[in-house]
Amino acid sequence: MRPLRHACALLAVAASVAIPGAQQPPMPAFSPVAGEYATADVRVLSPGVVFSSGLPDIAAAFGKEHQKSVGINTVGMGTIVREMTTRNPPPDVIVLPLQLMATLALDGGVMGPFTPLGRNRMGLAVRAGAPKPDISTPEKFAAALKTAKAVMRSNPASRTMVATIIDDLLQRPEFAGVNAPASQTGEGGQALARGEGDMAIQTISQILPYKEIELVGPVPAEYGLWIDTAIAVSARAQHPDDARALIRYLLRPESNQVWNPRGLERFD
Repeated sequence: MRPLRHACALLAVAASVAIPGAQQPPMPAFSPVAGEYATADVRVLSPGVVFSSGLPDIAAAFGKEHQKSVGINTVGMGTIVREMTTRNPPPDVIVLPLQLMATLALDGGVMGPFTPLGRNRMGLAVRAGAPKPDISTPEKFAAALKTAKAVMRSNPASRTMVATIIDDLLQRPEFAGVNAPASQTGEGGQALARGEGDMAIQTISQILPYKEIELVGPVPAEYGLWIDTAIAVSARAQHPDDARALIRYLLRPESNQVWNPRGLERFD
């Protein structure tokens, strides 16, 4: 079974390129922020999956220890590279999917080397208290989805990487007959938390915050449904020394006590 991650990464790169005259993808409905980005001592742009994995909490601890304010904005995957290179005021720290970070570095958008951060896996959620199906194999996973009245997921029209990866999965022949309506407001996990559907596919880091839903487990590894991210100092950084200090803090072993329980598997 071929993993989907390589094809999805290429789609994300294509989606992030602005084509003159072309209609740009809508921004995702769920774009959380932390702190005052415009006036912060360190400005961070990050995809939502890393934000949801504990980034604001670790950044707040850094700010308290170092007497620095940190402002974090999240950016949808469909526009994230353009935001890294055009956002004003510019970011000091940038977090990107690994493939996009490599491309940005080759284009001169990174100050110094970038560092792999971690992996965010997709998982299956059910409503809190509902029975949890066995999804330990691809066959059992597909069978479980077919028992659902509705499997909520992010809207492919948003052209986010999460939505694209899930949509590609559901196009596979073994998922024919699965009812998987797209959430019209927010991510799939949010829709399930609101009471829509009875299952949802979403990144684990975006399932765990909601008490109304529970994680069944990760999508079987054979499908390759994950997003690998990297972190770097932006070439446009106005506070590069503070940016390097924050990155060191985010990558220190002690920070894994926040990252790992929130759904981001740190690379060794």
